[in-house]
Amino acid sequence: MTKINIADTAGRNLWLMKSEPDVYGWDDLVAEGEGTWDGVRNHLAARNLRSMQPGDLAFFYHSNIGVEIVGVITISVGGLTDPTDPEGKWAAVKVKPVEKLPHTVTLKQVKATPELAEMDLIRLSRLSVGAVRPEEWALILKMAGVN
Repeated sequence: MTKINIADTAGRNLWLMKSEPDVYGWDDLVAEGEGTWDGVRNHLAARNLRSMQPGDLAFFYHSNIGVEIVGVITISVGGLTDPTDPEGKWAAVKVKPVEKLPHTVTLKQVKATPELAEMDLIRLSRLSVGAVRPEEWALILKMAGVN
């Protein structure tokens, strides 16, 4: 895994990226070492993908099964065209695993935390790639047991 201080967010955009763990989960990314984040067919999520820069950080969120934040990934390559899109209009990025969280942070925990009520994860619950504010990032890391 890539060595990065995940609490140092200066100059980085922060994201949350959802994947169904039975399709592509944390362990799959770790096994690959680097993966392509593709297949996104929502305009706002695609715009977020297009905004990503190498070095940005994202929470890896298991949707549908587990429904929890499990780790931190980094954007290794931005500005790609989705290889699964025959028309070439959708975006993709490459990501690398950085760190598995000591404790997962469940959707239930996020919803029970008033300071996180405005997160894209809550407000735009169907959005697969959402922004995370620095204060939300820090609080989630604390909830996960990261010092």
